[in-house]
Amino acid sequence: MKNTLWLIFLLLSSLSFGQNPSFKIKYSEQLAVFVFLENLSDYYPDNIFKTEFQKSKYNVEKYKSLISKFDQLSISYSFRFEDFPYGSKKTMQTKDILKKNLIETDNLNDFKIRSAGMIPNKTLSDLGECISEFTPIYNELIYNPNKEKFEKQLDEIQKYSSDHEIENYFKTGLVFYDSSWDNSIPFEAAFYPLPNSKGFTASAFCNNFVSAIQTDLKSHKDLFSVMMHETYHIIYDEQSLEVKEKIDTYFKTNKSTCSNYAYQLLNEVLATVLGNGYVYAELEGKIDSGDWYSNKYINLMAKQIYPLAKEYIDQKKPIDKNFIDSYIQLYETNFPDWINELNNIMTYRYVITENEKDFKVINKMFRYRSRTEYEDQITESSIEKMKHTPLTKMVIISKDSKEKIKLLKNKFKELENWKANPDKEFVEKILLDDKSQLIIVNQKKTELETLIKSINEKSK
Repeated sequence: MKNTLWLIFLLLSSLSFGQNPSFKIKYSEQLAVFVFLENLSDYYPDNIFKTEFQKSKYNVEKYKSLISKFDQLSISYSFRFEDFPYGSKKTMQTKDILKKNLIETDNLNDFKIRSAGMIPNKTLSDLGECISEFTPIYNELIYNPNKEKFEKQLDEIQKYSSDHEIENYFKTGLVFYDSSWDNSIPFEAAFYPLPNSKGFTASAFCNNFVSAIQTDLKSHKDLFSVMMHETYHIIYDEQSLEVKEKIDTYFKTNKSTCSNYAYQLLNEVLATVLGNGYVYAELEGKIDSGDWYSNKYINLMAKQIYPLAKEYIDQKKPIDKNFIDSYIQLYETNFPDWINELNNIMTYRYVITENEKDFKVINKMFRYRSRTEYEDQITESSIEKMKHTPLTKMVIISKDSKEKIKLLKNKFKELENWKANPDKEFVEKILLDDKSQLIIVNQKKTELETLIKSINEKSK
């Protein structure tokens, strides 16, 4: 009997992993209402959802209080996969899981049952209440006026996906990234209408892709190249620990001074190369001659490595040491100054300061950020923690300079012969042995923004 059960299990497993990955395209009302509520927040800039709500009969105290209540809900908790190399695997976010559950359930009761234990039950109940109250409002103001156009768009998107066998690009990514996927888990794409818009937004998490689409969308190739871009982030994230460790080793053993910052750029560059480069070219019949990404570092590096990536894709070869070494060489040869450009290196930052206002200054100066860590105490332990990350390290000293400089010198051997006058204002940038930049700011009277901008002047 045991042998029979084992054979059945093996058969089911082989069927599960042998089938092709499936793409499901749908509209999720629950997710759409959640996004609607997010956009009504005071923390969000002006947008079409907020405009429609504010001029409606629902812009009264009862519903404004519910929006405020929604804003106050603590639904974002996170944890890292500590056994993976730093930054190589996305930190798990409870908010992503909640959105996944909104997409994959048909009603709020099932959503709450599936999500129980992820966040406090009172918070989950309040979240359900907010979504329930705003569902008819969303439908009246947004969905119903755009229903006919949107549902036609959704049908066209589903047909385009089927006609162009979009799942094959998913398989291409699995091979290229040397990643894996249990094909019994469908990849679900949830769309919702974005009226009076010239563009669309997109994100991906777990096994889900989410996008708002303008109701007069014309270019499906643009939409699907962006969709696959976001999907490739998931495939990169799903690389095994063994593959992650190999790639990490390839970068860390490479002797180029650019290897660390090339590594920080890798995830976004590869998603751009495959999604906005390869997939777009396959769907359109030619390479997109415009920008592939709005960030210049990602855009230029993606275009630089496209021939290399295309060669690997065509030969069905996964990323290997030769690919990583060639990628780093292309970075160093074509963009050697990038490791000194603050707009690049501050995308990946670890900032320690004892003045919390400094964080706002940093965020204002460097809005584009991929990975950030902030500490509000300059101590031996905080410096030690920062030291063991590959991020750009910025320490802003505004008091007790002599003591804080001594702490830094004790922790970084690269500062052994560094001479600094604690009584004078200064900014120093030092390339560490791990090939990350250490920026030390000793602030007295000058505005922080002015001091930081002086780093660029020194680098010229």
